Amino acid sequence: MKRSGILNQPLSSTLASFGHGDMLIVSDVGFPIPSTVTRVDLAIAPDLPDLRTMLTLLSQEMFTEKVVIAAEMEEFNRPLYIWLREHFAGIDFETRPHAEMLGPVAASAKAIVRTGAFDPWGNIGLVSGVDVTRFFTSGGSIKEGIIVPDYYRERL
Repeated sequence: MKRSGILNQPLSSTLASFGHGDMLIVSDVGFPIPSTVTRVDLAIAPDLPDLRTMLTLLSQEMFTEKVVIAAEMEEFNRPLYIWLREHFAGIDFETRPHAEMLGPVAASAKAIVRTGAFDPWGNIGLVSGVDVTRFFTSGGSIKEGIIVPDYYRERL
């Protein structure tokens, strides 16, 4: 029996399948999930689970190199926008129009996790990254013979 982390089997299995550049969207309860995208439906009741809980758990389970949000969030749901900027400090953010989040961004996701959240503009894309430290270092030093590109060096 798994003792910690995300215990939900479909979500845990989905996360284990992710590679560099794959996107997971954590959505509110009303998000239109394309039939072509893996759906992990965790919605139990209104606001169960909520976005912040799910995003906190996911940030402990996966390396996130970029967060994708609706451009309208900063104006229309400032509390969530501020929380995301604080919680994912140091990670790149990309804004897309809300209509694109519902269409082409959703279609490009590898999976979408539906929460019970009633949180306007609460559809957040997490783009999977790599554990730069593990790839490029051993014993606290850069692995012998390995050249670390600048775009990875700043993440060491």
